[in-house]
Amino acid sequence: MLALVLDTSSAAVTAALVDFAGPEPVVLADRVTVDARAHAELLVPSLRACLVEAGVSIADLAAVVAGVGPGPYTGLRVGLMTAAALADATGLPSYGVCSLDAIAAAHPDQDDLLVAGDARRKEVYWARYRHGERIGEPAVDKPAELVGQLPAGSAAMAGAGARLYAGVLGLPLLAGDYPTAAGLAACAAERVRDRAPGEVLVPLYLRRPDAVEPTARKPVTA
Repeated sequence: MLALVLDTSSAAVTAALVDFAGPEPVVLADRVTVDARAHAELLVPSLRACLVEAGVSIADLAAVVAGVGPGPYTGLRVGLMTAAALADATGLPSYGVCSLDAIAAAHPDQDDLLVAGDARRKEVYWARYRHGERIGEPAVDKPAELVGQLPAGSAAMAGAGARLYAGVLGLPLLAGDYPTAAGLAACAAERVRDRAPGEVLVPLYLRRPDAVEPTARKPVTA
């Protein structure tokens, strides 16, 4: 049972082909490029390269898995639009995964884990986890404001935002700056194997995009 796994919620452009047939998902091929300005240029060539490396075609796929964020508007929509278009064109079910959950999936033994992604504007997207399970909903805050929301004795942190603001957050830093194909696959594995109904891929932006609709033009007088 093969699935295409995509994520563009961060500076990392990730595409992978994953086999869900066994007890644990196995990444057969993946491409990861860290470039926050080239999501649109890199994603489709990356997924094509994964298919070629694994020697399979779109017709061999059973599902599409995509990271839904939180992430910056422009980059995140590239991955979700690609995943949604592919699922729609082929009739494959699509499954969304919170991208912070995918980072936390690499640390199931952590009793109290903060995952923080780089939200730009000197802010972080963040969520807390206990043994890989998220506590509450993801949020976006400035690092100094986040510190005041963490319980005393918080154990560790991971993510690109955690690394960028390590001096402010002050927790031990674990490996894992970006969502991985393995982490995304682990979070979607049960749905893929059970052939659950496909989901609408709803982006998790957490804040309004920079672009806004133009207002009415002001009258010009001579």
